[in-house]
Amino acid sequence: MRTIIDLPEADRERLDALCRARGLSRAEALRQALRTWLSAQTPDHQQAFGLWRQRPERSLELERSLREEWG
Repeated sequence: MRTIIDLPEADRERLDALCRARGLSRAEALRQALRTWLSAQTPDHQQAFGLWRQRPERSLELERSLREEWG
């Protein structure tokens, strides 16, 4: 799919210089940047699941202590 975007002149110049240095087309560089950005936006639940399982507090105690920090 084709898409049209508007870039400030300074950004386009920097993009073109980087593309020349790396031997990439502008389109490929933008595809790579978009893929990188999209992957950073997707939460990885596997990494977060059970993150605090080794903590000694029970869940309600932990919730109360965290809420006390806000006050």
